[in-house]
Amino acid sequence: MNNISQELKEKILVAAGNVAGITKVEDNVTTSDSATQAEFYTVKKGDTLSAISKQVYGTPNEYNKIFEANKPMLTHPDKIYPG
Repeated sequence: MNNISQELKEKILVAAGNVAGITKVEDNVTTSDSATQAEFYTVKKGDTLSAISKQVYGTPNEYNKIFEANKPMLTHPDKIYPG
C-alpha cells in the first residue's frame, strides 16, 4: 500500500489547505504498509472530541488520539468546528 488513492490524497490536501496560515501544500504524500486504514468523521455542531471518541472507540478517554491525529488542523482539543 505504498500509494494512497487519489480520492484520499485530495481529501488530505483540501483539509490541509483549509488550515489558517497554510499557504502551500505539497502533494508528495505516501503511506507505508504498516499504516492503518484512515477513518473520516464529519464534525457536527455540538460535537466534542470526547463524544466522537466514545462513538468511534467506545470510550471518551481516547479523545487525545483523535486530537493528535488531526494536528495541525486542531490547536486545542476543545476547539473543533463543524464541517
